[in-house]
Amino acid sequence: MQPSPEILSLPRGPAKVEWRRSARARRVSLRIDPRGGAVVVTLPPRTGRGAGMALLMTHADWVTDRLAALPGHIPFADGAIVPLDGVDHRVRHVPGARGGAWVHSGEILVAGAPEFLSRRLTDFLRREARRRFARLTQEKAELAGLRPKRVSVKDTRSRWGSCASDGSIAFSWRLLMAPPFVQDYVAAHEVAHLRHMNHGPHFWALVAELTPHTRRGVAWLRAEASRLLRIG
Repeated sequence: MQPSPEILSLPRGPAKVEWRRSARARRVSLRIDPRGGAVVVTLPPRTGRGAGMALLMTHADWVTDRLAALPGHIPFADGAIVPLDGVDHRVRHVPGARGGAWVHSGEILVAGAPEFLSRRLTDFLRREARRRFARLTQEKAELAGLRPKRVSVKDTRSRWGSCASDGSIAFSWRLLMAPPFVQDYVAAHEVAHLRHMNHGPHFWALVAELTPHTRRGVAWLRAEASRLLRIG
């Protein structure tokens, strides 16, 4: 498969395409990757690229429309607007200061050389997310009489949280950019999986005990999640 995305000409214009092969796939599939701004074509082990091209061309209009509807990419740079807890903050580079990155008066200040701004801002957000979600997870777990093995943060493309069978819980650090009620819902969702590794009635009943924000949180993620994936 392609080691990196390629640009292909579709009937209504060019599109970034990523080719992937999966041993678990049973058929050719397409999905939009909001973070990369590309359409991902997944092929089963013995299926050739031609089958992927055929499906891609059959759904070319859908692909073009979905890619065009993605929010614009916002790189981590001086002047960028980055939400924290759902509130927009402006990134301001302060080259003469020390201390990495910190929040002050509605801004995220980032010290040091300009070429390190993106990495320092990412590191700051990941540390804050790890601190925030470790505390939130512990609060939810205590309410349910449960104990997670550990809590970590990752940079996932599609899942805002996950709970492994060994009791390890992980969150996307980008969830830090969402409003607190969304964070609360996702934490409750993953803690509930410590007891119920499914999405059955008992699972959702426990989620309801742990948060009042399920309906609102799910609706927000459906409407806004792709925007968060386009930041950074």
